Amino acid sequence: MPYATLTDLTERAGEREILQIADRDGDDVADADVIAAALEDADHEIDGYIGAKYTLPLASTPKLLVTWAVSIARYRLHSDGAPEHVEADYKFAIAALKDVARGLIAIPDASGAEPATTGEHFSSSPAQVFTDQALRGWK
Repeated sequence: MPYATLTDLTERAGEREILQIADRDGDDVADADVIAAALEDADHEIDGYIGAKYTLPLASTPKLLVTWAVSIARYRLHSDGAPEHVEADYKFAIAALKDVARGLIAIPDASGAEPATTGEHFSSSPAQVFTDQALRGWK
């Protein structure tokens, strides 16, 4: 299930912008395959971040993910360079997704409940300094 649709993109960017950035063959119609690819790329990018914290696929699509998916897909559709406001939306979405992966932002579903988490905890630490071997002779 995609996080965002063409309708979501159009509501955010407007038909004129979508036509400008998604009509790659010049026939005055937004290319469905171009839009589908951008939306799919956005889904994969979102899943990469939220998959560290939540069990995928999610049971429903929270509104927050729709917003982030639109920002990411819109940025990707601007193949010749995105305007500042589109780039800012994209950077905000990525920063928020990083916060989701860190557990700083929770993603409520449509009912307000939090989706199932993976239950995993990731950590790293430097190698132990004071081992039995290193302390040999000091005991």
